[in-house]
Amino acid sequence: MASERDYYDVLGVSRDASADDIKKAYKKAAIANHPDRNPGDTAAVERFKEAAEAFEVLNNPDKRTAYNRFGHAGVSGANGRAGFSDVADIFDVFGDLFEGFGFGRQRQSGRRVYRGENLRMTLTIDLLDAAKGCTRTLDIQRHEICETCSGSGARSGSSPEQCDYCGGQGQVVQSQGFFRIQTTCPACRGAGTIVRDKCPACKGSTQTDKKVKLEVKVPAGIDTGMQLCLRGEGEPGSGGGPRGELYVDIRVNEHPLFEREGQHLICQVPITYTQAALGAKLDVPVLEGRHKQSIPPGTQSGDLSRIRGGGMPDPHSGQPGDLLIQVKVDVPKKITETQEELLRELAKLEQANVSNDRKSFLKQLRDWFTPDDEDL
Repeated sequence: MASERDYYDVLGVSRDASADDIKKAYKKAAIANHPDRNPGDTAAVERFKEAAEAFEVLNNPDKRTAYNRFGHAGVSGANGRAGFSDVADIFDVFGDLFEGFGFGRQRQSGRRVYRGENLRMTLTIDLLDAAKGCTRTLDIQRHEICETCSGSGARSGSSPEQCDYCGGQGQVVQSQGFFRIQTTCPACRGAGTIVRDKCPACKGSTQTDKKVKLEVKVPAGIDTGMQLCLRGEGEPGSGGGPRGELYVDIRVNEHPLFEREGQHLICQVPITYTQAALGAKLDVPVLEGRHKQSIPPGTQSGDLSRIRGGGMPDPHSGQPGDLLIQVKVDVPKKITETQEELLRELAKLEQANVSNDRKSFLKQLRDWFTPDDEDL
């Protein structure tokens, strides 16, 4: 190149820049000035080639040392200054740096191979099935390779013919000056062959619709929002490509007795006033059936007691959470005459033997309703 710009200035890096910094700067400059992004802009092409020349020198430790000591003279002549004249040459040398950006020349030819598309569905199960794990049969509809033509798309007795447009390469190359652009063949769409006598079953598409049944194992402890992946159970690929995946989104129904919080379960159990005051042994529900749980005297409404290991297992480790029993004092809306008499007797006793907490509240209540003398 005629330009004698400082290579560090070309890439916009300092003279002590690391190899990674130089590579990142080159990628940025090359993408910004790439010919595909700047059609007809000769200045951008020159900048593109200039950045490649700078990178070719600074990315090589020996050439970089010579350049730092002697400038452009240190990397010219016998030392081999880059001087790219063709953009295609740049792709040949640095093509791997453009992968993932949609640039660079395609080196593969012939029929293209594509992975099949992924499928997705929702599976709904009950909480008890989620707790123990289960196996379910899934009914899905997907494409299968046509059995009539074995995926060729051609009628029996015939076969696909070579594409005349691309000569069986599946790709066509267009040249303009030093630009060479390789694209998928529009006639065969990259297959390299064309089916002229199509299979009557799949109409040349190579695939047919089919309902299939698949068994899926649901691990114990799974929760709503989690996902299972059945590898290779999605749509078939084309050109001999692998199948996609089948993703199963899990939904766990709510349970009438248990509320789930992560791996823990919460169960609200109603108790009577006498059970709360005197204590009791209750039959409480657990995942396996029932469990005797002691309620200490003086239990307050909303108090929690814990059953270790009574919750949901972790789907990865299998370690179970806990079951939390939350009591709720149930006040009856209707009572018998005998119950009313007994409660009134109890009320009299409560007024005669007021607890300290109740005394404090009653005093605050009297102070609230009785104004101070200074407010009169």
